[in-house]
Amino acid sequence: MTFRKNLLAATLLLATQAYAQTTPPSGTEVIVAANGEVTAPNDQAVVTMAIEEQDKDKAAAASRVNLKMKQGMEILRKEDPTAAMKTQGYYTYPVYPEERPLPPGAAPKVRQPAAWRVGQYLQVTTTSLDKLPKTVASAQKILTLNGISFGLSRVATKKLDEQRIAATYQNLQERIAAISRAMGRNPADALLETVDFEGSGNYAGGNASFARSQPMMMKGAAPAQEMAVEEPSFEPGETTLNMHLVGKVRFK
Repeated sequence: MTFRKNLLAATLLLATQAYAQTTPPSGTEVIVAANGEVTAPNDQAVVTMAIEEQDKDKAAAASRVNLKMKQGMEILRKEDPTAAMKTQGYYTYPVYPEERPLPPGAAPKVRQPAAWRVGQYLQVTTTSLDKLPKTVASAQKILTLNGISFGLSRVATKKLDEQRIAATYQNLQERIAAISRAMGRNPADALLETVDFEGSGNYAGGNASFARSQPMMMKGAAPAQEMAVEEPSFEPGETTLNMHLVGKVRFK
């Protein structure tokens, strides 16, 4: 009986000593990293339309491109008056015929272009996603759909930014409480001294961001103006915004 009491006392003593060794002393600093994310449906589309013409007469090709781009922009303005448009990527380059092997000793001739290829791109930014299929189909009677990407508008991004800051800070508080308990300390003894949003200081590096897909290059001529085009199908999807936060905690 006495042996058992001594054994129990020794066990309790060892447990107390182990607890004391694992419990951090007053003034201990702990660096805590936290993460937060919010997800929302995309409310903005960036559409790239294009037109390309080829002709032996460079001026004729350029004239058709200029006219069709003007007509396409008029259609887009009519279908979606709130859309923002920006023309870009105007190009003109010669198209040479296929070269044939020269006979031995023959002098190379100066290459002459067989035709000229002229094209232009148009970027359309809109939040009218409900009208987007009809808008694009109407423009495709003249222009070519070169690419499309979905994302968040500035208004939506600003609203979500407030939410992800709150979510990240809440995660920090939860992790501080969990770490305090794991170290045998009362969470109330943890004093938050420094908060580094986005991990931009010396504690962590980099910040997460969302990316949008980039349109692919267009090749080929635009469809005929009088040709009817079925409405395309689009799924805007959603975007997740992430945030990293690092806090420095000191225990009382």
